[in-house]
Amino acid sequence: MLITPIPHVITFVQALNDTLTVSFQSSGLSRIQRHWLTIILMGIAVTGVFCWAAFERCSLGAFKQDQLRWMFYHGKMAWSSLLQASVRVILNHYRLSSGVLIFDDSDKLRSKNTRRIKGVHKIRHKKTGGYAQGQELVFMLLVTPVVTLPIDFRFYVPDPALSAWRKKNKALKRLGIPGKERPKKPKLNPDYPTKQALAREMVEAFSLSFSEIKINAVIADALYSTAEFMDKVSLATGGAQVVSQLRSNQTIISRGKKVRLTHYFARQAGVNTELIIRGQQSKSITMLAARVYVKAHGKKRFVVALKYEGEKNYRYLVASDMSWRQSDIARVYTLRWLVEVFIEDWKQHAGWNRLAKQQGEEGSTRGVIMSLLYDHMLLLHPEQSVRLEKKQPGLPVGCLTERIKTEALIKTVEAVVKADEPKRQLEAFTTAMISVLPERQSKKHLAGLDLGKQEPTNSLKYRAAA
Repeated sequence: MLITPIPHVITFVQALNDTLTVSFQSSGLSRIQRHWLTIILMGIAVTGVFCWAAFERCSLGAFKQDQLRWMFYHGKMAWSSLLQASVRVILNHYRLSSGVLIFDDSDKLRSKNTRRIKGVHKIRHKKTGGYAQGQELVFMLLVTPVVTLPIDFRFYVPDPALSAWRKKNKALKRLGIPGKERPKKPKLNPDYPTKQALAREMVEAFSLSFSEIKINAVIADALYSTAEFMDKVSLATGGAQVVSQLRSNQTIISRGKKVRLTHYFARQAGVNTELIIRGQQSKSITMLAARVYVKAHGKKRFVVALKYEGEKNYRYLVASDMSWRQSDIARVYTLRWLVEVFIEDWKQHAGWNRLAKQQGEEGSTRGVIMSLLYDHMLLLHPEQSVRLEKKQPGLPVGCLTERIKTEALIKTVEAVVKADEPKRQLEAFTTAMISVLPERQSKKHLAGLDLGKQEPTNSLKYRAAA
C-alpha cells in the first residue's frame, strides 16, 4: 500500500489535533478524522493530485473513494480552524515572532460547461490573450527570517453588474460617447467583494488571531495600490509599512501643478547603486525617490523610482510609511517574488490544481485547505526542519515530496519483507498492484474500428480515366 502513513505525517496530524484542543479550545480531531487526514495528506504526496480514485488505487483498494469522499463532505471536522491551527503549529515550531505579509492572486482554468464548482467565471487567459472559464484565488503569505508559508486564501468572484457595466462602458467609449452620457458605474455589491477587500479581510483576521506576531511590512502589486487599501491595512497591522506599485501614468502634485510620474522623475538622472535581492545576490539599479502628493491617494506618499541594469523605464514603488529609507523600501519589495514561487510549487505539487473537481463551496474551499496543509506539513519534515533551524538553505517542495514518496515505498516493502510469509505477501501485493492499475482506451490504436474502404472502386476507374 503506497499511501501507508509514515511517522512524519502522523506527527504533523497529531500536532494539529493538539493545537486545536489547546489554542482553539475545541474537541480536536477524532481518531477516525486523524486517520482520514493522514491518508489524504499521504495521497497528495504520492499521487500529486487531489483525486479520490487516485487515492483508492494507491492504497491498493484499502481505502474506498466513496468513504474518503463522504468524510470530506460530511465529516464533522473543524474546517474553519484547521488552517489557522496549522499556521500556529509552524509559528510555534520555529519560534517565529515577526514577518512580512505578501498578497497575490492565481487562477485555475475550468471547463466551459462547469456548473457546480464554486466561483467559476470568465477570466483572462494569459497564454492566449483570450478568455476562459476558471476560478480565481487571492493568497496571503507570511515571509519570516526562517520560513515562507501560506496563511490564508479567498476565492474571488467579480460582480456581474460591474462586469456588464465595464463591457458596455468600453464599447460606448470606443464610439466616442462622452463620459457624462455613458451609464454611471454601479455601487459596490458587498456580496461580491473586490480583491482588495478580500486582502484586507485576511489581514484583519490574521492580526486578530495572531496578535503576538509583529508585521513589519505588507507587500502587494499595483492592483492593491489604492489609498483605502494601504491606509486600512497599515491600521490593521499596527502601523506596518505597506508597499505597492503605481502606474507610470499616475499623477502627482508638484509645486501646485499636476505632473505625471514619468515626467517628474525624468527631470534628473538617477543614482546608480546596488540592491540586495531577498538577502542573496546583489544587482545594479538606478534609483530616485521623493515624498510627493499622489493625486489618486489624496495624500503624500513615499514614491521610489527604480530600474534594473539594462532596463529603459522606471517602475514606481509607493510606500505608506515615509520614515523608511528608500533603499529599505526597494529591498523589502523584492520579497514579493516569493509568492510567485509558492504559487508555482502549489500548482505542481499540492494536488488541488490537478484533477480537483470537488463540487460546491465546501468542496473547493476544503480542497484548498488540504493542499495548504500539505505545504505546511513539508515545512515540518525532519530534514527540512534541521536545515532551517541551523540557518542552512531549505529543500524545495519537489525534493521533499520525492522523499515522502520514497519513505512510503520503503515502508511498503518493509511490511512485505517482515511478514510471516514474505513470498505469499509479495504475491498478494503484486496482485493488488496489478488489479488497481487504470485501464483506459487508447485513441492512437485503431484495432476493431471501421476505417472505411481504402482501395480503388472498380466502377469508378473509367470515370477517372475520362
